Amino acid sequence: MKYQVITVGGATEDINFHVSDYHLIDNTKSAAGNKLFAFDYGTKVSVENVSMSFGGGAANAAVSFASLGLTTACLTACGDDDRGKKIIANFKARKVSTKLIQSIKRELSGFSFIVIGANNEHVAFSHRAANARLVISDRTLSKLTKTDWLFVTSFSGAWKSDFDKLFSLAERVKIAWNPGEEQLAVGYKGLARYLKKTKVLTCNKDEAVRLVVSHKNYRYKSYDWLVDSKNLLKVIKGWGPEIVVVTNGEKGADAYDGQNFYFQPIIKPKLKVDTTGLGDAFGSAFVAALHLLNGNVPKSLFIAANNSAGVIAEQGAQNGVLTRAQFEKLSQ
Repeated sequence: MKYQVITVGGATEDINFHVSDYHLIDNTKSAAGNKLFAFDYGTKVSVENVSMSFGGGAANAAVSFASLGLTTACLTACGDDDRGKKIIANFKARKVSTKLIQSIKRELSGFSFIVIGANNEHVAFSHRAANARLVISDRTLSKLTKTDWLFVTSFSGAWKSDFDKLFSLAERVKIAWNPGEEQLAVGYKGLARYLKKTKVLTCNKDEAVRLVVSHKNYRYKSYDWLVDSKNLLKVIKGWGPEIVVVTNGEKGADAYDGQNFYFQPIIKPKLKVDTTGLGDAFGSAFVAALHLLNGNVPKSLFIAANNSAGVIAEQGAQNGVLTRAQFEKLSQ
């Protein structure tokens, strides 16, 4: 089967704990202004509400793409446990193909404990479990050529060999990439060959700063230089991606295609219920709109901002995503 997009990476079940007894502390090391989410040491924290949802970068993106009407599959790994069955059932309910999902025997499926504050601040504690066992075999690789886009998210385990295989397809499919923690940890040198083959790179501002300062030429740049999104965009664009998108929380998002800089303010949601999965919502909707709107960057940023606004207004990382009908109305 030919797909319009295949997402690659993690899928989890999320267990959400809502709390109010915590502290927000200023963090001067965060270029995006993110605060530290803290609790008193040695105390017992009361949980006011618990909810269950589904997450994982590849899963969130796949649900978003499918909701926008693109034929979508997700390449991920699940354990052969009840959680894995629920993750797969959720994909089917969301019209995401499960034909590429790998079932790992005698392994737990991935899950996250997400602590959510009164104002919807959150911290996620993730156990990748089966996600770290995803294997890109030659047989799997051949199936990944049957798509227009690969949307690559956070990887763990033996990700370098898998990335070598995935990015070898760059001449046959377009690759959108949202680097994860383990990828950013190796810095520019470890990622240079993948950046050169990326069609769309998306990351948040802290991640962009971290990537840029990993290069010796920018390691000692001033704080004022580093918080200027245009500087970050120009540097990363110079390393190969055709389009670079940097999100910056409530300050909006910036993009650069080598000719023009674009800025998209946030679309204020009717409610602010849950901030988990916003990066996945933004990146997937941007790529979907770019595909559907023949490369129109400003309109794609607008669609992406609306998708994030929908997700933040509902509980869970996969609820509130735009439908195709909503997309058509917004893109007029």
